[in-house]
Amino acid sequence: MSPDAWFSVVIVVVVFLLFALTNIPAYLVILAGVTLLVVSGVVPASVGLSGFSNEGMFTIAALFVVAAGLQQTGILSSTLQPLLGNPRRAVSAQTRLALPVAIGSAFLNNTPIVAMLMPVVNDWSKRIQVAASQLLMPLSYAAILGGMCTLIGTSTNLVVHGMMIDSGLGGMKMFDVTRVGLPLALIGLAYILVFGRLLLRKRHHALASMVDVREYTIELVVESGGTLAGSTISDAGLRHLPGVYLMEIHRRGHVLPAVSPNETLDVDDQLIFVGLVDSLVDLQRIPGLRPATEQLFKLDRPRSERWFVEAVISHSCPILGQTIRDSRFRNRYNAVVIGVARHGERIRKRIGDIVLHRGDVLLLEALPSFVEQQRNSTDFYLVSRIEGASAPRRDRGWVALGITIAMVVVAATGLLSMLQSALAAAALMLVTRCCSEEGARRRVDWQLLITIAAAFGLGNALTVTGAASALAEALLFYTGSTPTMALAGMYLITMVLSSLITNNATAVVVFPIAVATAGQLGVDYMPFVMAVIFGSSSSFATPLGYQTNLMVWGPGGYRFLDFVRFGLPLSLILWGAATWIIPRAWPF
Repeated sequence: MSPDAWFSVVIVVVVFLLFALTNIPAYLVILAGVTLLVVSGVVPASVGLSGFSNEGMFTIAALFVVAAGLQQTGILSSTLQPLLGNPRRAVSAQTRLALPVAIGSAFLNNTPIVAMLMPVVNDWSKRIQVAASQLLMPLSYAAILGGMCTLIGTSTNLVVHGMMIDSGLGGMKMFDVTRVGLPLALIGLAYILVFGRLLLRKRHHALASMVDVREYTIELVVESGGTLAGSTISDAGLRHLPGVYLMEIHRRGHVLPAVSPNETLDVDDQLIFVGLVDSLVDLQRIPGLRPATEQLFKLDRPRSERWFVEAVISHSCPILGQTIRDSRFRNRYNAVVIGVARHGERIRKRIGDIVLHRGDVLLLEALPSFVEQQRNSTDFYLVSRIEGASAPRRDRGWVALGITIAMVVVAATGLLSMLQSALAAAALMLVTRCCSEEGARRRVDWQLLITIAAAFGLGNALTVTGAASALAEALLFYTGSTPTMALAGMYLITMVLSSLITNNATAVVVFPIAVATAGQLGVDYMPFVMAVIFGSSSSFATPLGYQTNLMVWGPGGYRFLDFVRFGLPLSLILWGAATWIIPRAWPF
């Protein structure tokens, strides 16, 4: 290899060591590596920074906006709630999650599947008390495995399909990859469900370690026509919520204290919760529950356009000593009291009957103008907005779902590219007000986008300097002239490179070598093309090789070695299985 190629390899190795041995944010490490390559002149800036204009990065950015629309309308939560259920063990939760995700990813692109389900899985993990770290990596892996099963399941398959057409090899049909992809997916899913509980570390939610926090009292009503009426407390997922305690139920003038998990909910039941503010805000997103106060619906703006605000009652507030009901709080401030916290004291009263004291912290649902109007008011010591806690826009839920389905169908049928479909869907989410502009901006993970863009830069550096081709040819030298050994070597090369650079870049680099190898051996090229397809998608051992791994890396609280621990055995198992299955599905 040339000195530039060696320098690129060294940079990549150092980047990986920093991932494994330090807590420096991933985007800073990768960005520093690309910067060194550009500044040293090993690659031109146009190559090193080309990832920042890559379609994949912009596609993911647009998919974040689509996911924001689905999240803000609450449609995913309401439709997936019966499917996911309320399992109490990690293995049960992984089973309920992995199987439908794999099936969906076979017929929809796996990247938007993960982008849309991440917020749902995060909320679900809190509700069922299973660590998000035990669910998000299985979510990504199941999506990758499902994407292997059809031509449209992953962009890698489409990339290889396009290169086959350009090379005059005729391309592939929709289910050509299924005869190999389906067995590998079943093997991979079995591994996830058997070993996920053992190899994935349980990382407790931050709420579990919080002490001396404000505890609010909040009152919610079971809506008629909702999904909760007729369910038990346990089935509704209202038992053992993190940071929340169901204190009692008011039902037609009677109080039910010490509520049993087998208690059946009735329409108009008034549920009294106490707990932390973030957890109480999460309760607002559960379909079938609404705040109990009737004043809430007399505000002159829809709930989706209001903010959650915390306000501390001052010593000069004119409503001191009055109950919330008698204070006519809505008429005075154009805001509604949702919850009350008092110096760690548990308030055993309904919201309207609570007498306000100095220092009480009110959880309000208010119009955006409230914060500016009351920030310097003597009525409150402090007024602050709770970021990212708006109520769901449930009236637009089916609009958001329709936009998403249309995006997938249009992309799958080839009417538009994935990027064009995602951009159009994101624009429609904003135009139809399924998500707000602010919500869209907040939902985009900018650090992730920088990480992806810089990862493309590292991959391009390996390709341009010839390092990737030299590594592939060197490994092939040791496989010999036996087709099966060459196939195993090709799969291994592709799998290793896909851990260093992106799966699509790996496919582009290795595809011509695979076709040339088949020609030298005098055998059919399809087994080697399959090795490229499945080897480049077997990016389980690191978070960098596949976009969905990058997406769950931060939210799952994973370390780099978590992927190695759980993903490397899976990659090796699939390597052995593919080496046996491919020649039988596609004979030499």
